[in-house]
Amino acid sequence: MTDINQLSPWPLLQAHHRKLTTTALRDLFAQDAARFEKLSLRLPGMLADFSKNHITEETLGLLVSLARAAGLEKRRDAMLSGAKINATENRAVLHTALRAAADADIRVDGENVVPAVHETLKRMADFSEAVRGGAWKGHTGKDITDIVNIGIGGSSLGPQLACEALSAFHHPRLRAHYVANVEASDLAAALARVNPETTLFIVASKTFTTAETMQNANIARAWLVAHYKGDEAAVARHFVAASTNAQAVAAFGIAPENMFPFQDWVGGRYSVWSSIGLSVMLMIGAEKFGEMLAGGRDMDAHFKSAPLEKNLPVLLGLIGLWHRNFYNYPALAVIPYHASLRRLPAFLQQLDMESNGKRVMQDGKTVAVATGPIIFGEPGTDAQHSFFQWLHQSPDVVPVDFIVSAKPTDGSPAQQNMLLANCLAQSAALMAGQANTAEPHRHFTGNRPSTTFMLDALTPYTLGLLLAMYEHKVFVQGVLWCVNSFDQWGVELGKVLAKGLEPEIAGTAPASAERDSSTAGLIAHIRNQS
Repeated sequence: MTDINQLSPWPLLQAHHRKLTTTALRDLFAQDAARFEKLSLRLPGMLADFSKNHITEETLGLLVSLARAAGLEKRRDAMLSGAKINATENRAVLHTALRAAADADIRVDGENVVPAVHETLKRMADFSEAVRGGAWKGHTGKDITDIVNIGIGGSSLGPQLACEALSAFHHPRLRAHYVANVEASDLAAALARVNPETTLFIVASKTFTTAETMQNANIARAWLVAHYKGDEAAVARHFVAASTNAQAVAAFGIAPENMFPFQDWVGGRYSVWSSIGLSVMLMIGAEKFGEMLAGGRDMDAHFKSAPLEKNLPVLLGLIGLWHRNFYNYPALAVIPYHASLRRLPAFLQQLDMESNGKRVMQDGKTVAVATGPIIFGEPGTDAQHSFFQWLHQSPDVVPVDFIVSAKPTDGSPAQQNMLLANCLAQSAALMAGQANTAEPHRHFTGNRPSTTFMLDALTPYTLGLLLAMYEHKVFVQGVLWCVNSFDQWGVELGKVLAKGLEPEIAGTAPASAERDSSTAGLIAHIRNQS
């Protein structure tokens, strides 16, 4: 693999960068009345405005040349065709197949995977309809009122984001709860809010061995069985699984027909489209879930077929690389101006930082440039009253993604207009700044980049568009940096070490002489407290 800074467009981009930095963003707007039209894209359901970034058409042309030199189109086509591009785990990467049309033909090891995907979607739809319609009842014959999803990482972040984002479409009888943290209060708080006789638990774990998930699942199971005075038959009416480990699921007490599988080519942070999204389908129904899949599918089609110069995920990935590697911006702030999207920054933290927070290329060499940025954010207008001071006046510059919908989900037009005014004002102020030499504390340098994504409205379809757009943006950057965006060995290291520490902390094994003095001292302190 060739280091990206050794490709022929790189020195041209460096020279262009030196020239461009002499012109302020506000001046680029003043010089070109058509800048917005040239540097924005409209797709059905969404407008993306990237004109407030420190770029020109020449910048994008050079960046697209870099993408072609890096073989982006070939790598994109390999992923979409089912090639095993996750080399460290020898797996295909086919979250796109989860939202493919029923008549699509996408093959892994010679087998079309689409029929199995749609078979699972049909089973999920039938089960969801049974719960929503009242045909599926708890052990004592009562309707289900609460769904508790027990999972962690992608088995929680994606479903929770989608469920909260689409709260306007929830079934009126049902409430959803998400338990991820192994710290006891997370599960305890959820159990305190629900009635065991009307609660359905979803255990979301591909292997059905994820330590945090199974710890919480077993505690929830014991809580349920205790309520039913030891009657373990109740488990089958109150627990289902999103998993592939049929033997472990059956041993837990879940009937085989209530296990909803997904495949090893589905990465956790890309899995909301699979049976991991069962809690979402239960809350919004199979039809609306299908609309979310359709949004993702349409973004897939755009990513596959649009020329790179007009390809939204490609352009966003390239602009992100421009910020990271030429301006040395260390982070990206994600600010959704919709309270229902409050979990989007956390979702994107995992999607981006777990995918591209890598220092080694696919061939084992150290990456020659900086890779994935820090992702952080909170909903606007809350964020305006917490860290926007830093965004506007700190010596550090951090690009911002603003996400807003033109039409409200709730509330009056006047309230929505106030929200839109705040979003647009912040992006304009970051770009233009405000000169005030007489009062330096009121001086704003401006020249701070942002991209605005304006959804027509927050619906299942536009949520699908948005999430798939970010998935493909992350893929684009991974290709350019030559990293494998689909493994997470840093996560695995911590899990292995934790398993070895548990018996030492519990006092059932002697402290290892190989422990560093800090870890040994902390273990000793814990044991002295018990």
